[in-house]
Amino acid sequence: MSDNFVEKVYDAPRPVPPARFSPDRIRDEWLSNPKADLLSGLVVALALIPEAISFSIIAGVDPKVGLYASFSIAIIIALAGGRIGMISAATGAMALVIVDLVADHGVAYLFAATILAGLIQVGFGYLGVGELMRFIPRTVMVGFVNALAILIFLAQVPHILLSDEPDRSALPLNLLFIAAGLIIIYGLPRITTAVPSPLVAIVVLAGIAMTVGLELPTVGDMGELPSALPGLSLPDVPFTMETLQIIFPYSLTLAMVGLLESLLTAQLLDDKTDTNSDKNRESRGQGVANVATGFLGGMAGCAMIGQSMINHRSGGRTRMSTLASGVFLLILILVLGDLVARIPMAALVAVMIMVAIGTFNWKSVTPEALKAMPRPETIVMTATVSIVVVTHNLAYGVIAGVLLSAVFFVRHVSHVVRVTSVVDPDNVERLYSVTGELFFASTNDLVHSFDYDGVKVKRVEIDFEGARIWDTSAVVAIDAVVMKFAERGIETELVGLNRHAERLHRETTGHASTH
Repeated sequence: MSDNFVEKVYDAPRPVPPARFSPDRIRDEWLSNPKADLLSGLVVALALIPEAISFSIIAGVDPKVGLYASFSIAIIIALAGGRIGMISAATGAMALVIVDLVADHGVAYLFAATILAGLIQVGFGYLGVGELMRFIPRTVMVGFVNALAILIFLAQVPHILLSDEPDRSALPLNLLFIAAGLIIIYGLPRITTAVPSPLVAIVVLAGIAMTVGLELPTVGDMGELPSALPGLSLPDVPFTMETLQIIFPYSLTLAMVGLLESLLTAQLLDDKTDTNSDKNRESRGQGVANVATGFLGGMAGCAMIGQSMINHRSGGRTRMSTLASGVFLLILILVLGDLVARIPMAALVAVMIMVAIGTFNWKSVTPEALKAMPRPETIVMTATVSIVVVTHNLAYGVIAGVLLSAVFFVRHVSHVVRVTSVVDPDNVERLYSVTGELFFASTNDLVHSFDYDGVKVKRVEIDFEGARIWDTSAVVAIDAVVMKFAERGIETELVGLNRHAERLHRETTGHASTH
């Protein structure tokens, strides 16, 4: 490839989006789907309550910490986020990170760590961390989605089997209610889609349980709902370097885990809605939401793929649905707390089972798909799912999947270096042609691709026009080839190096060595 060709860059014209506060943009992002957005927000709010309480219990804090976080993050991210229609709140992955911090230092340090994590996320957003999403392969995304679906379902098993209840006599009735909820969820859309079927299932099952007085586990059994709004306050911690040393490792982990899950969820919704989102704005929005939540006495949160899928499947498409989920959650716990506490968990379990079924990519595990997919991709997907399910941490699985994909990629491209040769008609020199990617993993193949002792002429020419030199390891390998020919009294000429390769070779040859 010639330098002239490399230097030419053609920029396709990009459509200019409307100004952030233009009437068209406000209508598109907020008011284009009001009825479905409001109803969907109500469904999400109902499903958020038991999850927020559960995550608070995991973190070892009062249930109100998770509930405060959920409504404040949902409201703020509706305004500041980059992916419309995505739900953010307190999550299990974030709760797992802070368990030791709360146990060792108390809840005040959790609030301080949440604020610092938010500031780190804002910084990452301005540094363009959203652009890193392009390095997550499709197989890792599929593994992430499938693992999440499995985790969502596994989280419902104790509520399905009542394994945490001292008295399991209500198990048959509980299973009947869950089955009835699933029938409503999947059956009602065949009749009408005017109202989200998950909302109908919750209302109908709650109405029956309250009217008849059935003894079933309820939302109130998960923990006490708060009765007052939180107030703004500074975390009750000493503002010293020692405090910073304590919270910084947790804050950095919270920031990275939160952004990873949020950006993956945003990418998933992008794919499902055939739209694009501003990942860097989403990163900044998550940070702003966490900073505010820390001052309001809440725990750190991020995007919730399960709740986002509920919102999507219930018809939520704009920022209004995200805002509605936070506002309705606030109303439900402060105004209708006594009523919400009596909703049977079976109704919400049915909704979450629907989410698990709808989230799992069933096509990815069909025999036809597994047979057609390259084996390394199958291994990456399986490893991602397995690590997430074992550790219950989505970030671990995704990081492992990306690293494994990188290993397979490097292994593949390192073996595609080809060296061909011919002797010129006058039998004066031998002409070599090198093609492929020359970098640290492929240099061994390059050095051993030449038949040094079989060359009977006094001069060789090596053409690198079809090759790409990436690093100093490739330069060292090329020098080694030249040296091996020189030891046999054969002169070597390098040709076809593009401008980048020629400069790298000129500046590093003789200076970069393994000795």
